[in-house]
Amino acid sequence: MPPGDEYRRKAADMTLRANHEGDPLTRAEYANLALSYLRLAEQAERNAMADIVYETPQARQPNVQQQQQRQPPNKGTEKP
Repeated sequence: MPPGDEYRRKAADMTLRANHEGDPLTRAEYANLALSYLRLAEQAERNAMADIVYETPQARQPNVQQQQQRQPPNKGTEKP
């Protein structure tokens, strides 16, 4: 099944519901949903034509140099 067909089927369903709806606000919402599904169908087809491959970047080891700090001597543990 082509990528946009499912969205087009849903758009047709929303259009059918809009045509049978008596309330104008609900009819407008169904019509807006139908247009949204048609836009999704077009986007799905564009995405299917794109040749994009995502490659996970390799984990890098941080290049951090640590300096050792001199510790002051403990007064109680010093040897004379």
